Amino acid sequence: MSTLNKANFRNKTIFIKPKIVLFSSAIIILLLLFWFSLPSPLFKTPTSYVIEDDHGELLNASIARDGQWRFPASDTIPEKFIKCITTYEDKRFYYHPGFDPLAMLRALRSNFQNKRTVSGASTITMQVIRLSRNKQRTLWQKIIEIMLAFRLELSYSKAEILAVYAGNAPFGGNVVGLDAASWRYFGRDAAQLSWAETAMLAVLPNSPALVHPGKNRTILLKKRNALLAQLLKDQVIDKNTAQLAMLEPVSQQPLPLPQDAPHLLTRFKSDFPTLKLKSTRLRTTVQSALQKNVTALLKRHHQQFKANGINNAAALILDVETGHTLTYVGNVYDPGDAEMESYVDIINALRSPGSTLKPLLYASMLHDGLLLPNSLVPDIPVQIGGYTPQNYDLGYDGAIPASRALSRSLNIPAVKMLQQYKYERFHQLLKKAGIQSLNKPADYYGLSMILGGCEVSMWELSGAYASMARTLNHYSRYKGKYNASDYHPPVYMSASKPLKENLSASTVMDYGSLFYTFQAMQEVMRPGEELLWEQFNSSKKIAWKTGTSFGFRDGWAIGVTPDYVVCVWVGNADGEGRPELTGIQTAAPILFDIFDLLPKNNEFTVPYHDLIKVSVCLKSGFRAGEFCTNTKTTYMPAASMKSPLCPYHQLIHLDRSGKYRVSSTCESPENMQHVNWFVLPPAMEYYYKIRHRDYQTLPPFSPACQNEQENYRPMELIYPKNNAKIYIPLEIDGVRGKVIFNAAHRNPRSKIYWSIDREFITTTTGFHQIAISPSNGIHVITLVDDRGNTLQQKFEVLDKEKK
Repeated sequence: MSTLNKANFRNKTIFIKPKIVLFSSAIIILLLLFWFSLPSPLFKTPTSYVIEDDHGELLNASIARDGQWRFPASDTIPEKFIKCITTYEDKRFYYHPGFDPLAMLRALRSNFQNKRTVSGASTITMQVIRLSRNKQRTLWQKIIEIMLAFRLELSYSKAEILAVYAGNAPFGGNVVGLDAASWRYFGRDAAQLSWAETAMLAVLPNSPALVHPGKNRTILLKKRNALLAQLLKDQVIDKNTAQLAMLEPVSQQPLPLPQDAPHLLTRFKSDFPTLKLKSTRLRTTVQSALQKNVTALLKRHHQQFKANGINNAAALILDVETGHTLTYVGNVYDPGDAEMESYVDIINALRSPGSTLKPLLYASMLHDGLLLPNSLVPDIPVQIGGYTPQNYDLGYDGAIPASRALSRSLNIPAVKMLQQYKYERFHQLLKKAGIQSLNKPADYYGLSMILGGCEVSMWELSGAYASMARTLNHYSRYKGKYNASDYHPPVYMSASKPLKENLSASTVMDYGSLFYTFQAMQEVMRPGEELLWEQFNSSKKIAWKTGTSFGFRDGWAIGVTPDYVVCVWVGNADGEGRPELTGIQTAAPILFDIFDLLPKNNEFTVPYHDLIKVSVCLKSGFRAGEFCTNTKTTYMPAASMKSPLCPYHQLIHLDRSGKYRVSSTCESPENMQHVNWFVLPPAMEYYYKIRHRDYQTLPPFSPACQNEQENYRPMELIYPKNNAKIYIPLEIDGVRGKVIFNAAHRNPRSKIYWSIDREFITTTTGFHQIAISPSNGIHVITLVDDRGNTLQQKFEVLDKEKK
């Protein structure tokens, strides 16, 4: 090659290389543009919030933000719909790459012959693109749809494309997607539709604005039957099926969607931002049939409540083992009656729990060895820092076994127990048990916490009871250890992952304490309401507790078995109190009706390996002391050995006749009788002996033993207590009222001389009660009996006008 030719070749090569580079770059750019041309996500339209039961049946749904009934796209499409839609819209769906050249040629010929557009030749894939882009239908947009359809086929499987189509295709009116259309037009899931119903839905997306149930039904019927005929021709269905399907009428107007759990749907919508879910469709743990039955049961009882101005009621059922929510009836639902405020979800609302926290205190004190199940606790008038609790029946037992105080739901013993346990500790324990709504310091609630002076939700309270039952159920599984993960809140999402085991030697409440607590709750009865109790006789062993808030605003009943926790609330959402709105009268009947809907359950297993044998004083319920006369060795919680010895049995010395007490200073020991005696403090004794006629008061001292009287305290001021602060009430006419002072003496025939600030007031005999109106300020009250025994205490009368 000559030098000139070589130079020309070199110049041509240098000139060609930039063209190749530019061409290659352009190809790469076009490929990149093509690859990234597919919108992600394909659809940005809002979807309806949808909740399903534990088997996938629709419980409730809400309309999407744009006013459309658009359920989130489902991963699975019924085979019937696949056959119908591909036959009607895209016969070669499984064979083309997103566009169908044969269909396009056929459409061009048809449109040319008719001199107008009569066929678009869009494949299902192209329709997905068109629906996602929502652009005006022009030739240029058609070309773009073809390209994007091809691109879609490269990333999506045919099944995924069908799922996207079925979830976003229009089905007439404001109904979008197969699932929403199935429920709106037929009231059931798409998988349960017949061939006729499925065929009708398959023809709707082709012209949803022209044809849908309630409009042009004759045209719709012809289109559906034509599709059924084609399915017969293609041997998808047989002749009998086709003929029967063609006889079915098309549906009428759209149906309302189920509203079986409206409050749970609202809760799901509220929780959604924190749940980190990709879809607004949720499968819950709710059992649909049970949900409907409980809803109907509440409505039936509600008809009676309305006569008393009680508008609202709620019920929650939990599975103990899993914590799954089996029913969630947040209120009696009647959106047409605004006065009922039925939109309020009571299950998630904070309400006064009444007495429903008492079992947790009882179990905690057993766990810490502060008492035994039947230890006597005081039940006498009490004032603590200006706080004066009262029993529901306004009576007093003097002393009562702790288990009996729990079963009768007595308030004063509960307050005395909390005073011993310390409300600060109880505040922390409730949080450990799962009640997180106590967001104020313990001092804010004080001792009133145990009587409902705080706010909890049905959700947290039921979760705490379920955690306690779950822990006891696992007694055999963990063999002496405890799983900290057993204490967890309830769940309503079926996809919730089980918590990992976290075994430990310690726990919030031990097995033995929990068992005795549930045992005490199985004996629930209310004073003066035995006839009501008879209505609740059941073959099922149910540990249950009722609660009534101050002012009769909330009626509670909560029941526990090894399998279920049922919680019922009755009241008014606006907090209005009503006469007879008590837990025993309103919530308890519903509770037992609900348990009748549940399968027969097992009983709690006695955790013998977590119990110890303890000698117990049968009279006082305390650990038997030296002077206890009647004892029994029985199984008790493990911490029972830390509990105090019986403080009420003591050794006394009587003279030879047995009528008088004596001592070595006034009687020779050989003439003494040494007797073990059950002795309560004077105030406790005063009320105790009224209910226990067999109670024997201490004999008086012998006249020869007058010196012993100095160490003997035969009387006690029941009200006011030492250093108490009291208010003097004003009567209706504005006149300053009086306050009742009350004292107890061991000798029922004794006299007491009353003085205030060294000024004599009066004398009482037998029944020691006076009504006085002391001035504001600090006073000293002095009581002297006819034997010279003296009791002196301070109290302060507060001035209400001073802050």
